[in-house]
Amino acid sequence: MDRDLTHREKSASHASPAIGLLPSRCHYAWVIVAVTFAVVVVSAGVRATPGVLIVPLEEEFHWSLATISFALGINLLLFGAIGPFAAAVMDRCGARRTMTLALATTAVSVLLTPAMSKPWQLILLWGVVVGLSSGFIGGYLAAYIAGRWFRSREGLVVGLLTAAAAAGQLVFLPTMASLVMHFGWRVMSLVLAGAVTAFLPLPALLMRNRPEDVGLRPYGDHGTSRPDVPPAGNPVALAFRALAVGARSRDFWLIASGYLVCGATTNGLIGTHLIAACVDHGLSEIAGAGLLAATGVFAVVGGTIAGWLSDRWDNRILLCAYYGFRGLSLLYLPFAFDMSIYGLPVFSIVYGLDWIASAPPTVRLLTGVVGTERIGIMVAWITVIHQVGSASAAYLAGVLRIAFGTYFEAFIMSGTLLIAAAIMVLFVGAGSHVNQRGVTATSPF
Repeated sequence: MDRDLTHREKSASHASPAIGLLPSRCHYAWVIVAVTFAVVVVSAGVRATPGVLIVPLEEEFHWSLATISFALGINLLLFGAIGPFAAAVMDRCGARRTMTLALATTAVSVLLTPAMSKPWQLILLWGVVVGLSSGFIGGYLAAYIAGRWFRSREGLVVGLLTAAAAAGQLVFLPTMASLVMHFGWRVMSLVLAGAVTAFLPLPALLMRNRPEDVGLRPYGDHGTSRPDVPPAGNPVALAFRALAVGARSRDFWLIASGYLVCGATTNGLIGTHLIAACVDHGLSEIAGAGLLAATGVFAVVGGTIAGWLSDRWDNRILLCAYYGFRGLSLLYLPFAFDMSIYGLPVFSIVYGLDWIASAPPTVRLLTGVVGTERIGIMVAWITVIHQVGSASAAYLAGVLRIAFGTYFEAFIMSGTLLIAAAIMVLFVGAGSHVNQRGVTATSPF
């Protein structure tokens, strides 16, 4: 860190109590990363919970898998759809207020879950309210924080904050599954609501909206860039204006199409249906949740490494490899259930390492297309497309399970789509100069 930056940090410590608690050489951007990581962990834990609700809700209320999958599909769709507007609202109202209110709304929704007795209540609470509130702490947030607070190591930050989603699954899923097994889904919901509430003070007390609020420049900024200015205008209009500009690029649609398949083959298929598929093959819900959590361990590792690599390698090649290996793992999964003890662990390792690894190279490629000023909102827009894929797969996988009595067709179709996506992303930047990191050297705008 240069002498000027260190001097600004020391000066800022007199204006901000939070800064004063930090070592003089620790930039407050890393505190922002830590707070965001914690908030994403608990939000991801909530979003992973429907996977352990499917079987108990079927057994108690005799709701069809298609009905439950429909509610969860709405959750996934709204989680992505609110992203561009959430990013615009965060620009206008600030990250601290937006994240705190979103987490509080999620806690209230989960707290009301034990009162459910009708399908419409599941759709309202977990489909609409949890989908929208968790969407404010959605897939765009990693790029938003990296773009706002960092001018170097952006890829590493995106990788860390993307890995937080897998960490949430790792921390919460086995615990939630065990609570459901031993105490029932209502007790599990109350415990989860308490956990979300316990995290509320973090963003409320420590989050800051931008580096200038604590008298700093973004990490790695040596004075060559201007401070961010909050955008003027209606957040909805701002979000659509950014989409209109980005949609003129063919590369935007190549990246977004790959992300559509990414969503279908992660949150939509595996995140929603893997536990139910394990039960189909004679495993318990706890065993299925354990498999999903183990996958999350490797996802944390893969996402973090992917962030580091995205700052150094051609991101088209990285994205092709991640989609390709994930596709092969899904083609392998239907046969892994019937193999000996090594079958599912092999899937868990290969799929886990590639699960969220696609996010950092996707963000880096998109930054080269739309520029750093729009990256938060544009990542939110491709997250909408990602969640359209998630919602479609969550519903269609349930329909295929009812029609064929197995998830075999869903797994094979998803694996094939990923192989196609792996080939497609190699054409990002074709016909224009692309540097070694896979980012276009000149923006088309």
